[in-house]
Amino acid sequence: MALALHTFPTVKDAGAALKAGGTRYIGGGTLVVRAVNEGDVSISGFVRSADPALSVIRISGGTVRIGASVTMAAIARHADLAPLAHAARAVGGPAIRNMASVGGNLFAPTPYGDFTVALLALDATVSTDDGELPIETFLAKRESNHAIVTAVGFTLPKEGGFRFLKVSRVKPKGVSVLSIATVLEQAPDGTVSSARIALGCMADRPIRASAAEKALIGRKLTADGIAPALAVARDGTSPPTDPIASAWYRNEVLPVHLGRLLLA
Repeated sequence: MALALHTFPTVKDAGAALKAGGTRYIGGGTLVVRAVNEGDVSISGFVRSADPALSVIRISGGTVRIGASVTMAAIARHADLAPLAHAARAVGGPAIRNMASVGGNLFAPTPYGDFTVALLALDATVSTDDGELPIETFLAKRESNHAIVTAVGFTLPKEGGFRFLKVSRVKPKGVSVLSIATVLEQAPDGTVSSARIALGCMADRPIRASAAEKALIGRKLTADGIAPALAVARDGTSPPTDPIASAWYRNEVLPVHLGRLLLA
């Protein structure tokens, strides 16, 4: 079956075209094209926008705005986004990173979406042609959200404040067993004053480890200090069982890898 691809100069025009049944928005194509190749007959055509703003990275005073069409490869090589380079490189191999976009990664189902885990830890906002949402709100209803993502925005963390880990069985580009991102701030005495911990592959979409975050506050990043956080790291999770790993295995290794990341 032939699939039509319609390109529009603005996001508004592309959004109007999406109202036609069966059409899907295409960014890098790593998700929707694969779906078609695997037999998804509900897709009858693709819509995209050539708006240059979708491919722009803007950084001003520590505030970052990344267009939805910006690729993982572009993020990985951007000097001012060096803290995020590891998370961007966690997405597939070189060919995938040259196509995979920030906007598309927000919709990637478990066990994919590693960069979205980083954005969740960074407390990003998601801009669409319909407004702006906190990333947690966006992720909670992404399947029912028919707006086109235009950009993500966040504040760069302090030096050393962002940490990211992807656990996979195949190196260097295997699918995730789980992924973890943290943004931590410490008081002058070394205790944690603020903590955001995001988990990938521990639910059907990236989630916060809220109990672990609370348990870290006022504690030092030592083996004894982080022990209460590791004890509740699984709270609120519902990991899947898939060909990569079982739910039991993911639950078992989460505290181990979270501990290693916090002590790194």
